[in-house]
Amino acid sequence: METVEAAEAAGGPGGLICASFNQDTTSLAVGTKNGYRLFSVTSVDRLDRVHESKNPDVYIVERLFSSSLVVVVSLSMPRRMNVYHFKKGTEICNYSYSNNILAVRLNRQRLIVCLEESIYIHNIKDMKLLKTLLNTPINPTGLCALSINHSNSYLAYPGSSAIGEIIVYDANNLSTVTMIPAHDSPLAAITFSSSGTKLSSASERGTVIRVFSVPEGLKLFEFRRGMKRYVSISSLSFSTDAQFLCASSNTETVHIFKLEQHSHSRDEESPTWSAYVGKVFSAASNYLPAQVSDMMNQDRAFATVRLNVFGQKNVCALSTIQKLPRLLVASADGHLYIYNVDPQDGGECVLVKKHRLFSSDEDEEEASESEVTAAPVSQSYAATVAMPTTVPSSSAVTGYSEDGGVKKGEVIPEHEFAASPVCLDDENEFPPVSIPNN
Repeated sequence: METVEAAEAAGGPGGLICASFNQDTTSLAVGTKNGYRLFSVTSVDRLDRVHESKNPDVYIVERLFSSSLVVVVSLSMPRRMNVYHFKKGTEICNYSYSNNILAVRLNRQRLIVCLEESIYIHNIKDMKLLKTLLNTPINPTGLCALSINHSNSYLAYPGSSAIGEIIVYDANNLSTVTMIPAHDSPLAAITFSSSGTKLSSASERGTVIRVFSVPEGLKLFEFRRGMKRYVSISSLSFSTDAQFLCASSNTETVHIFKLEQHSHSRDEESPTWSAYVGKVFSAASNYLPAQVSDMMNQDRAFATVRLNVFGQKNVCALSTIQKLPRLLVASADGHLYIYNVDPQDGGECVLVKKHRLFSSDEDEEEASESEVTAAPVSQSYAATVAMPTTVPSSSAVTGYSEDGGVKKGEVIPEHEFAASPVCLDDENEFPPVSIPNN
């Protein structure tokens, strides 16, 4: 699940503030100054609007797979997390924290809330706070990643604010797994593969991207994004099968890397000019300084995309849509770009569709068919809008518990006294979430 904040674009048309794909890249959530929207991204030609809420100034919105559970944080109440059942239009619960919420991550087992110097781990089945990681290294961007594989629920976050150390934490067993010395510079991006067995990272320099094994922490791959300039990498994402990795930044280029081990025996069996040159470089690297040698052994991009926008934050993801591999790029310019990816030859990816995420006039309900097709009002998901956030009771704001500064707000009575667990699996998607009776 990838997220990008685009607060600087809030003054643009529609006021896009954030965008994030869900855990299996079947849904896109966007937050704007006028509310948030959920889209289905299971078709190239159609971008169906699944749900829309008028909660203003949403800067974090995360959906759990294809369920009706959505987590929302707004600029007006940046210390409060609201958990909604958006299909029913009801709030499940809310929590208030001692500082601003910078990121939220979730899978079928855990919900993670990241502040600048602390991390909170909740059990997503009943929203209970299980663990507080206090005094973590200063993390002003809320950088963290959670494996979507709930059988391991690995959590990764910076182990230092000065260099690129990664702490891998087992959020199921609530214990530290390993520390990975990934980069010499502070971290800029981290992400897990869908199985949780690979972890990719990039530093603030943005020139080298590395992939490590989890839980061992061994370096598996090293890719060079570029040499001419340092860039700010805003997004890393594996394909579902972990054979490809995409990276986007504040430049106009999105890179796709192929994760494959080079076979020397194969090169010997079918010698080619490129294989010969590779051997020459490999032999020469043994006599060169370590930095130069490392650079020569780094793989380059397998495929690339040239965006029409420059300097805009964006979030990228690799997905299979209608049985073909696609690259999805949600940009701060308010569009979703869909590209075809050639899994055999790579090269320059072809833009096949461009969807608008909102119209320039938010009161205008119809958008151009060539850019976005909204779901009919009669469809099930679009029928209900989540309840607007209300001012919390004094018990949810004044004073904080000993649990590292988190305070649980009031639970909506419908859920608090429900005879059976609150079911969020509209498409048989785990959990149900249940709030225990008092």
